[in-house]
Amino acid sequence: MEVISILILVLSFIFFLGIGVPVAWSLGLSSMLTLMVTVATMPAITTVAQRMGTGLDSFSLLAIPFFILAGELMNRGGIANRLIEFAKALTGRLPGGLLHVNIVAAMLMGAIAGSAVAAASSMGGILGKRMEKEGYPKELGAAVNITSSTTGLIIPPSNVLIVYSLASGGVSVAALFVAGYLPGFLVGLLLMITAAIMVKIKKLPSGEASSIKLVLTTFWRAVPSLFLLIVVIGGIIGGVFTATEASAIAVVYSLVLTLIYREIGFKDLPSVLLKSAETTAVVMLLIATSMAMSWVMSSEEIPQRISNAMLSLSDNIIVILILINILLLFVGVFMDMTPAVLIFTPIFLPVVTNLGVDPVHFGIMMVLNLCIGLCTPPVGSILFIGVGIAQTTIQKVIKPLLPFFLAMIIALILIMLFPEITLWLPRKFGL
Repeated sequence: MEVISILILVLSFIFFLGIGVPVAWSLGLSSMLTLMVTVATMPAITTVAQRMGTGLDSFSLLAIPFFILAGELMNRGGIANRLIEFAKALTGRLPGGLLHVNIVAAMLMGAIAGSAVAAASSMGGILGKRMEKEGYPKELGAAVNITSSTTGLIIPPSNVLIVYSLASGGVSVAALFVAGYLPGFLVGLLLMITAAIMVKIKKLPSGEASSIKLVLTTFWRAVPSLFLLIVVIGGIIGGVFTATEASAIAVVYSLVLTLIYREIGFKDLPSVLLKSAETTAVVMLLIATSMAMSWVMSSEEIPQRISNAMLSLSDNIIVILILINILLLFVGVFMDMTPAVLIFTPIFLPVVTNLGVDPVHFGIMMVLNLCIGLCTPPVGSILFIGVGIAQTTIQKVIKPLLPFFLAMIIALILIMLFPEITLWLPRKFGL
């Protein structure tokens, strides 16, 4: 009976995805069908519905809609332009300067908005035409924009890290946020090194050298936006407020800032709120159905069985982490990040914690791994956004993407092998 339940769960989920059913509905339907093996139809439906509601009954999840709204305000409120100008002043003189501008600006945008979608759309929309005009291959610019945008999911504030905290059973959000900085910077640095190599091969132009005055001027214009980092992260670390309260403060701060910049007015707020509500609804439905599936898997003891099977193969932590990363790379190709985190965290986290891996370290590693999947077909959301904004095709972008995939995988390997990259900052802050 237990084997039948597992087969029904896996095969029905693959079937629903295969016929084009959205991921959230596929998760819910496959969970319901699996439960019908052991209980009657109506109790199975009721139980799944209850578990969906219970899965959303978490105070920490309130941070997600607030951070989504803050990101939308930042994306449309002129903040991205100021960050790009500051990044250009810092890196514009380097060979292939606009590629480095894209990477640095995406990291800054991610550190403020916490959204890969916001970073990809704003950076691609502003820098794409400028790159093309200055002789950069359109596909190379798109590849840089797609991969660098994912740093916003590692560098805090990050909605995915909040989701991981929920799925892990309560890992500190503050510790996860602080832990994301060095890995995020490492990814950005390796992407810049890769871009520099590509520039040398393709002999792309350098930007103009920036004067100290220009650097200071652009920095001064970006200070109000960058100050949000101190308010949000500093407040969380200092114990002034929780991550959820910080997200609400981020909304108020972003709203005031965008009104001061006068990029949007009160008449634009309804469309901003509607877009944020749409994004929030999609994320919350994914979380609800993923939590239902996690409960069904737990009731069938699937995580315990997988854990025992993996530990029977080896008790070497490096071997286990390599196996998990390979599985997650495969999963990321076919599944969006939020359900992947919610489903596979309860499966893999007990395995690695039994071998002494810190849950914070594993969370950052898992999120970085799944970031790679966001840049790959057939369901890579950031890939589609980047390609659409660049007005090119996936087939043309794949080749220039490969070196940047390699850079992200190297970052993943380094973070896997050297936990201190992730854990050094949280320990310094006593988290």
